[in-house]
Amino acid sequence: MELFLLHYPFTCLLIAFLVLYHVKPAFRFFCKMTFYKLWLFTISIGVAILSIPRGRNVDNMMFLRILTVPLKYIFGIQIVVKGKENLRTKKPFVLVLNHQTSLDIMVMMEILPRRCVPIAKKEILYMGTFGLACWLAGVIFIDRKRREESIGTLTEVAHSLHRDNVPIIPAVLSSYNNFYNQKEKKFTPGKMTIQILPEVETLGLGPDDVPKLTEQVRDSMLSAYQGISGMTNGASH
Repeated sequence: MELFLLHYPFTCLLIAFLVLYHVKPAFRFFCKMTFYKLWLFTISIGVAILSIPRGRNVDNMMFLRILTVPLKYIFGIQIVVKGKENLRTKKPFVLVLNHQTSLDIMVMMEILPRRCVPIAKKEILYMGTFGLACWLAGVIFIDRKRREESIGTLTEVAHSLHRDNVPIIPAVLSSYNNFYNQKEKKFTPGKMTIQILPEVETLGLGPDDVPKLTEQVRDSMLSAYQGISGMTNGASH
C-alpha cells in the first residue's frame, strides 16, 4: 500500500476525491459551488476581451448570457419557463425578479432580454473579472450602504423610464429547495420554474401611486411564487 501511494500519488488523490464527492454531501456542495464561481470568473475573462472593442455597452451582456447557459446542463438543472409570450413585446419595460441565491445569475440568463440593463449591488463590481464583465455589460451598480446615493441612482433611472411610463413585467423564480439548500449543503440535479407574469401598466401613474403599485406587484409575485414552488416541490398550496 505504501509503495502504491508513493508511485501513484495523483491516482490516490483522485480516488479520495471521488469517494468524498459521492459519500459526503457537504464536500459535494463545496465542489459544485467552487466550480460555479470559477466558471463565472473564467468566462468573464472572455467576456471582457470580447467587450473591450466597443467598451461599456449593454450589448455585451449577450456574451455573458451565452457563456453562462452551459451551467444548467453541467449541474443538471431543468428550467421550465411559463408565460414566455409576456416577454414578446417590442416596447421598453422594467423586468422585476425575486432574488434568492447566487444561482440567480445562472437562472436569470434563461429569460434575460436583449439590451436589458440589470441593477446590482456595488460589491459585485469588485469581484475581479466577473465585476469587470458586468461593468462592460452596462450593469448599473448601487451602494446599499450609501442610501442617499443609491436612491439618487435609482431615481435617475426611474425618471428616464417615467418619461415613457414603461410597464412592469414581473418574473418569478420558484424555490430552489428541491435541489439546492445552502444550510443543508445540498446541491443536486433538479427542476425549477420561471413564471413570467402579464405586464403591469404604469401609464398615467405618478409618484403618489408608487406604494400601491409596489404592493400590487409584490402580492402578485408572492402568489405566483407560492404556486410554482408548490408544483416544483410536488406539493400543492
